[in-house]
Amino acid sequence: MDRTSTPEPSLSSPSPLRTVAVVGLGTMGTGIAEVLVRAGREVTGIDVSEAAAAHAVRALENATARAVRRERITEDERRAALARFRTATDLRAAAGADLVIEVVPEDYAVKHEVFTALDAIVRPEAILATGTNALSVTRLAADSARPERVLGMHFFNPAPAMKLVEVVSSVLTAPAAVAAVTALARELGKEPVAVGDRPGFVADGLLFGYLNQAAAMYEARYATREDIDAAMRLGCGLPMGPLALLDLIGIDTARTVLEAMYAASHDRLHAPAPVLGQLAEAGLTGRKTGRGFYTYDGPDSAVVVPDAETPGAGGGSAARAREVRAVGVAGSGTMASGIAEVFAKAGYRVVLAARSQEKAEAARARVAKSLARSVEKGRITAAEREAALEAVEPAGSLDAFADVDLAIEAVAEDLAVKQQLFATLDKVCKPGAVLATTTSSLPVVACARATSRPQDVVGMHFFNPAPAMKLVEVVRTVLTADDVHATVRAVCKKVRKHAVDCGDRAGFIVNALLFPYLNNAVKMVQEHYASPDDIDAAMKLGGGYPMGPFELLDVVGLDVSLAIEKVLHREFRDPGLAPAPLLEHLVAAGCLGRKTGRGFREYAKA
Repeated sequence: MDRTSTPEPSLSSPSPLRTVAVVGLGTMGTGIAEVLVRAGREVTGIDVSEAAAAHAVRALENATARAVRRERITEDERRAALARFRTATDLRAAAGADLVIEVVPEDYAVKHEVFTALDAIVRPEAILATGTNALSVTRLAADSARPERVLGMHFFNPAPAMKLVEVVSSVLTAPAAVAAVTALARELGKEPVAVGDRPGFVADGLLFGYLNQAAAMYEARYATREDIDAAMRLGCGLPMGPLALLDLIGIDTARTVLEAMYAASHDRLHAPAPVLGQLAEAGLTGRKTGRGFYTYDGPDSAVVVPDAETPGAGGGSAARAREVRAVGVAGSGTMASGIAEVFAKAGYRVVLAARSQEKAEAARARVAKSLARSVEKGRITAAEREAALEAVEPAGSLDAFADVDLAIEAVAEDLAVKQQLFATLDKVCKPGAVLATTTSSLPVVACARATSRPQDVVGMHFFNPAPAMKLVEVVRTVLTADDVHATVRAVCKKVRKHAVDCGDRAGFIVNALLFPYLNNAVKMVQEHYASPDDIDAAMKLGGGYPMGPFELLDVVGLDVSLAIEKVLHREFRDPGLAPAPLLEHLVAAGCLGRKTGRGFREYAKA
């Protein structure tokens, strides 16, 4: 066809995208097809494999049957949806489509071949969308005969359930094409977020850096795969741990995305961890092959089976734990009172010590208030409340710790303050008492060296609010005795907390993975790539996060976040961990988040 003699169709009033071709009928392509047919679109699914096309039909039949059983659609609606779906093995079946969505493997040569072929097949007014999450949309557009009608339409897996769609425009994309696809996404019941063309876009751009750091943490044998995953689920409320998520995504896919991100950013945090390459080259790419970081009971199974790395039934050190009957908690803040409540409810005698009797009484009153709320919500009985409160003894001096078996400090995150406190505990506490710090970022060994018994010192990093959060990071120094570690593990079990083991380095597990992710989100805003609202929406809708990064930063406190990021940067010396200047500027301006009424957002004064 002679394009020079054909008038260019107007983009000012795009026609409704009623007919859609989906090229590539893997899991994602089939999921997108289901979303489209259930929304009333006529869909042609195209795949070179007849087996893949047949599998897509069966998958759609099964998915719509489940929807009928769950009373989400009627049987008539199911039949109508299935009638709107047809399959083909030849790209020419896309000739009449208003929109073509390409979801073939993440390989530029393969995608380029598809787009080049489509140029000669589809109507001039058709829009071509790539489902890539790693490759350059601009490059695909530039190689097309219709660059103004090429864009990205990035769905998330599983497409029927995940609400986010990233609509990716290049410098060549016509605004009306973006508007048409954005309108379609809304009609599909999705939340479209407009983003520019860079590897990973918003959600994967933040997600894959975090996943990569988790893989590197595992590779360094800093923590077990089980502890890394449990820490992020229980400490951050994430739906899946990072290593399990890598297995779900596909380790080869993750490596491809990271390679593209690193090529664009040259940030070492995006350089794929060597273990990803090793697993990919060995064909151990996750659930789809039955083995990745974990071992599954077969290809495409979600059921994890034991393997050589699975922890034994003992789950920890063979050393005998020391007996703990009385627990001392030093501090008068929210964390100290929360920890005191945890131990009191578990039947321990608790000494709650502060700098004055008045502060200690106020901390005990906070425990009483929290226990009363638990009674109101039916979590404990009135009798259990009274017993727990009776077990908490307020004290105005650390001298009251003379008989405790476990002393836990929860004072200000200041090394000098903590060292002075540990020096006092060393004098006050009886021989054999375990001394624990709740620090989230300071070196535990520095606290240990302030005593004459460093072998008795360990980290117990509780998460706020301590009564509700299930995770405790148990931090061993190079000097911590085996029986001290065993004691803390046993105590965590008795107070119904999930203990994870980690070594004494900045950030431990959770903060070492969480805060670089938060910092990278700030960099996105700083570079005007996306707004805080769009980034928060992308991570909640595309990643299943309970809070977006900017919501979380404002809750944690920008000053606290900056301090942790500085500690991580200082310890690991990685330029990619340097705090974002925007974060430093906000802290310098006194915009610290909810506690000051303004951070990344403004808040009404209480």
